[in-house]
Amino acid sequence: MFVLVEMVDTVRIPPWQFERKLNDSIAEELNKKLANKVVYNVGLCICLFDITKLEDAYVFPGDGASHTKVHFRYVVFHPFLDEILIGNIKGCSPEGVHESLQQPAKFDEAEQVWVWEYETEEGAHDLYMDTGEEIRFRVVDESFVDTSPTGPSSADAASSSEELPKKEAPYTLVGSISEPGLGLLSWWTSS
Repeated sequence: MFVLVEMVDTVRIPPWQFERKLNDSIAEELNKKLANKVVYNVGLCICLFDITKLEDAYVFPGDGASHTKVHFRYVVFHPFLDEILIGNIKGCSPEGVHESLQQPAKFDEAEQVWVWEYETEEGAHDLYMDTGEEIRFRVVDESFVDTSPTGPSSADAASSSEELPKKEAPYTLVGSISEPGLGLLSWWTSS
């Protein structure tokens, strides 16, 4: 789930931080730049683990800051395929991944939740997947979307300026609960 990724970056340290230890300033700048950000095809960056190598620092004309090429390792959230994770249900909609649910399942329009129709010897029981509940799921796919800004195109200039671009998540996991032991934790614990 969490992996160490080796990275290289040039870090700019402003002059007012020269009185601090170089490693402390570099660690702060790297965490400001990367923590809680998704790096394309890498994962969600959590925090700096360590600095493995510092190259020479340079001061460029017109800029009083130092620029240092840094080799470092960063803790990244990037679960592997088929890994079992536990999370919370953020929301439900009819467009949910019904094909990856325990079967038979249906969407309850009135409650706006998914329901697993669990069959027992005594009859059928409806097990609801309420928002906020803890759920155990298997990672079956992941998707990285390049959300880098792009310049305006000629089609954008012709369209209305009031339309907002659709926001996409830069990193998405697709989970499945279609096997025994997966689904809401409350389904599998004894009361």
